[in-house]
Formats: sequence, C-alpha cells, structure tokens
Amino acid sequence: MIEAWLLHKPQSVEYQPLVRSSIPEPDCGPGQIRVTISACGVCHTDVHIVEGDLVLPGLPVLPGHQIVGRVTELGPGSDRFHLSDRVGIAWLNWSCQQCEACQNGRENLCSSALFTGFHVPGGFTEQIVIHQDYAYAIPDQYDDVQAAPLLCAGIVGFRALRVAGVRPGERVGLYGFGASAHLALQILEHWQCETYVFSRSEQHRRLARELGAFWTGQAGERPPRQLHRAVIYAPAGWIMVEALKDCGPGGVVTSGGIHMSDIPQFPYALLWEERCLNSVANATRQDGHDFLEIASQKKLHTEIEVFRFDQVNQVLKMLKNSTLKAAAVLSRSC
Repeated sequence: MIEAWLLHKPQSVEYQPLVRSSIPEPDCGPGQIRVTISACGVCHTDVHIVEGDLVLPGLPVLPGHQIVGRVTELGPGSDRFHLSDRVGIAWLNWSCQQCEACQNGRENLCSSALFTGFHVPGGFTEQIVIHQDYAYAIPDQYDDVQAAPLLCAGIVGFRALRVAGVRPGERVGLYGFGASAHLALQILEHWQCETYVFSRSEQHRRLARELGAFWTGQAGERPPRQLHRAVIYAPAGWIMVEALKDCGPGGVVTSGGIHMSDIPQFPYALLWEERCLNSVANATRQDGHDFLEIASQKKLHTEIEVFRFDQVNQVLKMLKNSTLKAAAVLSRSC
C-alpha cells in the first residue's frame, strides 16, 4: 500500500477536502513505466477540481499533474526510458490517436483524452504509472522541485503564447502573474518581445520587472502602447474585456486557463478591426517537448515555494486566497 491524498467529496478548500489514505500500488502494464514521485506542483486546476468547478468523472479523485520522479519499473515492451531515469508527467495522460483531432496534431482536443489527476490517479501520492510515450525527460539543469512547475505552468503557458500567435518582437500583455506567467515572460524575453504585465500584486509586479518586463500595472490601467497579443492567466472574465481595450487592430486575446468566470457583455466596437478572442484547452505532447527544449537551452527561473506532501490542503487554501509568493511544489525531501 502507498500513501495518497484523495478527494471523496468536492468542497471548499477551507474544509481541507483531501483525505490522507492508503491505496494499492498501481500495476505497471505493457508500454508503461512506474515512477516513484519526488515532487509534485500544485496549480489552480487542482483547486477547481477539489472545489467541483469542473465536472468530475468520478470519485474519489487523486489530484496532482506536475509530477517529477524516477523510473522504478518498466512494463513489458517499455524501452524509451531506463530504470532510475528522471521523468516528468503532465496534465495530458493519454489520447486515442485515432480521432480527427489527434490525426490533425490536436490531441489536446481528443474527446477520449485522459488527464492526470482527473480521469486517472495523479501525483499527490508516492507512485504513479503512465504510458512511456506520455512522460518527458527533464533537463539536467533543474532539480526536482524547480522542474515541477515546468510541467503545467510552463507547458500550458507556452501553448497559450502559441495559440495567441505571438511572433518575435511583438508587444505582449500578460494578465495575472502566477506560475504560468512568470515562465511565459521568460519565453517572451527569449523571443525579444516587449512584455507588459498586469497584476494586482505589487510583489508580483516587482518580480515581473526583475525578470525583464517592459511595463507593469493593474488590469484596467492602460499600457503606454497598444498590444499585439494579450494572454490571460487570471480566471476572471472581466479581464478579457480589459485586454481587448488594450489591443490594437488585429490584436488577439487568449485565455490560458481551464476555468474562468463569465465574460461580461461588451460593445462590438471592442472586437471590431479584426480583434480576436480565443482559448487554450490543455496542451499537446509536442507543446511539452518544444517547451522543454527551450528550457534546456535557456535556464528558466522557476520561482517556487516548497511544502511537505502532508501540507497539501494548506497549500490549496493559500493558492485560492492568493497568499503564495510563488509556484507551490510538494516535495518528499522536505
């Protein structure tokens, strides 16, 4: 038996909904690898799962999808990794590879896709199994806790820049400056973009400036120049409207979150001149490989706070209430 933190009933994080439990060790099947977990990041999607903002596929749920660990067993036919290799596991756990979306390179939209810590057991535990094709090699320059945020905040944040159509040298706004945005900003710096960061937190605005932001302010403040692209990482629909106001003709506003409050009604004039609103749904494995390739070339600064696994309920509460200073990571070495 192994230790895990399970959700038996969706409820507010104020009530410490994850219950410490003993569960059987997972079986390692054909093509799969068993990973002994050393670290797992905690993100806003975990809060949305725990509080029932997302329709759950069943109960109990074992959340966690920013997983780093070592391969400790190879299932029959597994040959991509070796024992003791360090790997990462992200949100996309499996896709059918048969449907139209998968065949067109958009497995993130596969209607049969399974997601880690949602449809299948996640990382708030000691061990996990996954098909070898859905695990990632971790760049050597990151330790386990530094690597964990790369696997969701990094990968999904990177896909949001792709979906927004960001091109090198453009003016790009980032709204909300949590785990995804502080990594996205560094990618934008790599692409020599001029980055504008909107956050209600002076601490986060200061970090953004330290990481190279051209300008910082709060949502609702107008930047000194119109933006080409805007990416929303805060789960607040009203910010989408503010971002449209900040974009020039042909501008694109992209929502990077899995859950967001309703977008309020706004005048058509804000959408006129070929401005565009769109969203990001999950990420593909290619997004993951491409992002981690950049991360291996350019050492990204991952701003983290490290906690013990038995502090997970406390971390979820802090995340919801915006009292974390950085990305939260659960670690077995604490």
